[in-house]
Amino acid sequence: MTETGRALPRPAGETPMVTSCDRRIAVKCLRLPTADRPISRVTLDLGPGRGSTPGTWAALTTEEARELARRLLVQAALADAEASRPPAASGSPVRSGFLPSAPPSPPVPPVPPGSPGA
Repeated sequence: MTETGRALPRPAGETPMVTSCDRRIAVKCLRLPTADRPISRVTLDLGPGRGSTPGTWAALTTEEARELARRLLVQAALADAEASRPPAASGSPVRSGFLPSAPPSPPVPPVPPGSPGA
């Protein structure tokens, strides 16, 4: 009989996080047995929100999980900074959407006709 993947125990007392829109977020460590060595992944389980369809999940390598954590912390810091700014003056453009994490990439120049890749 082949062993299937299993979730490793959660730290004591840690329950899934519930967001302000009632979405459950659970973070776990999953171990997948293989012939040569086990594979471990960090799983992110996004449960359904109020009146929404079932959630989704992702299995991340440890490097990917750390990169996701870094990006979340950067965006949280930007959101905190944005929230502490005074409201925009009347007639000023409304600030909304994604908060920037890096300057935009420069435009890609057009490929001349007849060159490779055209």
